[in-house]
Amino acid sequence: MTAQQSGINNQHSPIHKVGIIGSGTMGSGIAQVAATAGCKVKLFDTKPEALEKAKASLVKIMNRLVEKGRIDADEKSRIEGNITYVHSLEDLSDSDLTIEAIIENLEIKKKVFQELESYVSRRCIIASNTSSLSIASIAASLKRPKRCIGIHFFNPAPLMKLVEVIPAVQTSSKATKVVMETIEGWNKTVALAKDTPGFIVNRVARPFYGESLRIYEEGIADFATIDWALRSLGGFRMGPFELMDFIGNDVNYTVTETVFKEFYYDPRYKPSFTQKRLSEAGYLGRKTGKGYYSYSEGAEKPQPKEDVALAQKIFDRVLVMLINEAADALFLNIASAEDIDNAMTKGVNYPKGLLAWADEQGIDWCVEKLDALYDEYHEDRYRCSPLLRRMHKNQESFF
Repeated sequence: MTAQQSGINNQHSPIHKVGIIGSGTMGSGIAQVAATAGCKVKLFDTKPEALEKAKASLVKIMNRLVEKGRIDADEKSRIEGNITYVHSLEDLSDSDLTIEAIIENLEIKKKVFQELESYVSRRCIIASNTSSLSIASIAASLKRPKRCIGIHFFNPAPLMKLVEVIPAVQTSSKATKVVMETIEGWNKTVALAKDTPGFIVNRVARPFYGESLRIYEEGIADFATIDWALRSLGGFRMGPFELMDFIGNDVNYTVTETVFKEFYYDPRYKPSFTQKRLSEAGYLGRKTGKGYYSYSEGAEKPQPKEDVALAQKIFDRVLVMLINEAADALFLNIASAEDIDNAMTKGVNYPKGLLAWADEQGIDWCVEKLDALYDEYHEDRYRCSPLLRRMHKNQESFF
């Protein structure tokens, strides 16, 4: 099967040569996506052993795709041949587009971008795969900040359909247009997002984790019961505690802490001491063998309390907080309604778009649930989005 047969066509894209900085899971995944689309890719890492690991991993993935009949041997050779593994940042000098996928540290990213800019041409677009850092801050490190943009892939990049594209205030409209056309040409769904903390997905998804942790800390239910409630009633593929263990408590906590700080300590994003303590203890989830659950050999997963009334209470509370966050993102023009719902279904595999879910539940239901929570707690965390309240008054719907 060729790239064209797969529905991927890079012929009309102005981007033909792509540089990737960082050969970890995300960087190598993005390299595979671009190479599959027909781009010539150079994958750079400072560690030779990391590049060798990335190369071996790609061969393994390609062999598996051949075995499953997804691609043939010629396509495997074409994709592998489109990726070159390089040991110097200067080797990316002929790139039309570079995408950085390294540690989530602003100062390190700025330093890398400044060095990169000294090598690449004036027309090269310089992008970051950051999930939560300010694109404007990263762009400010460049002499030509209008070339800088956020291109946020989701893990695993070859499988997840969504890519958030985030222009900074400095980004030129031409760079934004070229990037959007390129990513769509790579057979991805683009969600255009404003440069605000967490963009769309990592902002809107916070209550899935935060409100579930709050429910646990109040003693309403244990981890297993909360996970069961959201899987069985909500249709989520994984419960919040299963998902946090999969992501890593250190990673998930850092994103929450970043969003909380960047939103000037808005209580809606307040981190949890439960997660903080687990992170401090090194209970990071699957990667350390222990998190909210134990993953040691022979460990039995605790059974949930299968109380339907309790599960409904849990599900309703988490869902309405998610809907409220999605509505507020629309209210503040973070993204369009369509992009917000696409982001949640294609970026984190939610069973429904949250705004469509709000229509299904009823805007009246949303406002009443949020007001009941606010009346109970009197915390700004539970304030209803002005958009939901306005829609409730005017009897409107999102779609």
